[in-house]
Amino acid sequence: MTDSKNINNPVGQGGGQRKKQSRAERQNNGPHRNRDRQNAAAQKAELVRKMREKARAAEAAEQPNDDPAQS
Repeated sequence: MTDSKNINNPVGQGGGQRKKQSRAERQNNGPHRNRDRQNAAAQKAELVRKMREKARAAEAAEQPNDDPAQS
C-alpha cells in the first residue's frame, strides 16, 4: 500500500477530477455572469422607460393643450 503524505488526503480514496473550466469561468466571467448582465440590462431598460413616461406626463401637465401658439 502506498503511503500518503497527508492523512486527510489518502492515496486511492477517490476524490475525482476537477471540472475543466473555460478561460472565462476562471476569470469569474462564466454563463451565470452573462445572465446577471442580461437581468441588469432589462432592469435598466425598464427604469429608463418609466422615467421617460414620467417626464412626458410632467411635460403634458405643464403645457396646456388649447394653446393657439402651438398650432
